[in-house]
Amino acid sequence: MSLPLLTFPIILFIIGIIGTVLPLIPGVTLIWLGMLLYGFLTGFENLTISFFILQGLAALLVMAVDYVAAALGTKRFGGSKTAMWGAAFGLFLGVIVLGPIGIIFGPLLGALIGEMLRGIPFERAILSSFGALVGLLGGIILKLLIEGVMIFSFFQRI
Repeated sequence: MSLPLLTFPIILFIIGIIGTVLPLIPGVTLIWLGMLLYGFLTGFENLTISFFILQGLAALLVMAVDYVAAALGTKRFGGSKTAMWGAAFGLFLGVIVLGPIGIIFGPLLGALIGEMLRGIPFERAILSSFGALVGLLGGIILKLLIEGVMIFSFFQRI
């Protein structure tokens, strides 16, 4: 394991983890690309094709979790797709405007505004926005766990 060769992959891992929390940054894709970059830089000494296939499958699982968790949380609490998209947009904008606390309040307000724009009564809109928040945050936690396992297995191999 060569530290200089790990510099760019580690940067991609960090940006990827940040991208797991912030929408519009392809988190798991950057993590997988960091592993691939290390493979190219080292001539694929310790990383086999089966390693990359398993990591690719884990990346696909993370992408599926992204959609399924938010949709299930929103649906479970009676929300719409508008609430789900509002929560995702609210997360992005909330973190920019409010910093770390925006991870909580951004999705909640985004989903609420989305439902209110659809003409949903406030009581029902607040419930579905809570569901969108639960699904979104639950998905983020699950994605971070899977990505952590991916990165851990990468460092185990090298």
